[in-house]
Amino acid sequence: MKLREYEAKNVIKDAGIPTPAGFLIRSADELTPHLGALGDAFVLKAQVDVGGRGKAGGILMAGKADGAKVAKELFGKQIKGLPVKEILAERKLDIRHEYYLSITVDRSRKQPLILFTEAGGVEIEITAQEHPELIRKVFANPLMRDLPPFMLRELIGTAAKEIGPIINKLYRIFIDKDALLAEINPLVTTPDGVFAADAKIIIDDNALGRQGITVNRDLSDREREAEKYGFSYVELDGKIGVIGNGAGLTMATLDLIEFYGGKAANFLDVGGGAESERVMNAVRLVASVPTVKVIVVNLLGGITKCDEVAKGIIAAGISQKVIVRLAGTNEAEGRRLLSEKGYDMLETMDLVVKKAVEVTA
Repeated sequence: MKLREYEAKNVIKDAGIPTPAGFLIRSADELTPHLGALGDAFVLKAQVDVGGRGKAGGILMAGKADGAKVAKELFGKQIKGLPVKEILAERKLDIRHEYYLSITVDRSRKQPLILFTEAGGVEIEITAQEHPELIRKVFANPLMRDLPPFMLRELIGTAAKEIGPIINKLYRIFIDKDALLAEINPLVTTPDGVFAADAKIIIDDNALGRQGITVNRDLSDREREAEKYGFSYVELDGKIGVIGNGAGLTMATLDLIEFYGGKAANFLDVGGGAESERVMNAVRLVASVPTVKVIVVNLLGGITKCDEVAKGIIAAGISQKVIVRLAGTNEAEGRRLLSEKGYDMLETMDLVVKKAVEVTA
């Protein structure tokens, strides 16, 4: 789950990393009492769960004279379809140089990867693509509580020495918060010292309970409903709904859809031993995705019984076309039930996917 900027800054501030003076407001009127502390010029940042806020008009400059007006304007906006309900107002920094610092997980090496470059700022992605040699990186042993001095020297090079302790503090945050990403972009130098001008922390969903977080804000309503039923579910942007049993079979179905030129609307692994009610809930959930035109049900009956699957499909009573491939336990009975109701059943996964792609073409 991604923390909002003000939440991430509260975390890094508590760890001793300097941040600009700032306040969270939920209406334009709340800005007035803070104008004195914000100084003559400040920044208003929409707190929405999307990237690229600046380019989408979610970060505005303001001053004492027009601050309330600009805040009201920002509260009236939608940033990439999300309404602005919270704004972080921060004192404008006198920036001399911008750096980029991040810690993430390198899955191939199963270690934290620390990245640092003196070419920080909004175009960091372009820097990574066009000038990868400018980005210094080191791998850390996750059992370490502190980064050794030689590693910090390797990272910061000729940058300000004050950055070394900040890297170490961010690394501790990364470990303590069960983070998948801890990023400061930009990390800036000013006449008053080094500050985290922006911050991003993404916490592993599997560790939310340990971190005292009860609600995963990153889930859509359907993803939250899927979690309630115990489905492995990911929402995508295609027209073909997908229901399988087992992650490998479901992923193979998505791969075939892509291979034949279609686009999947979701990934849903209904799990093993699914009874009719569970299948019914899965079909209805996928059918509720607005873009879904056809649903592929691709299940192998082992502990999952094909007749239970068939009953669940029929009970769902959805309007979209459902194309089914069933094989395994009670296969003949499952086929008989679906045949009586006029459902399309094909022998192989390949044929089922081809048919679904034709329907959405």
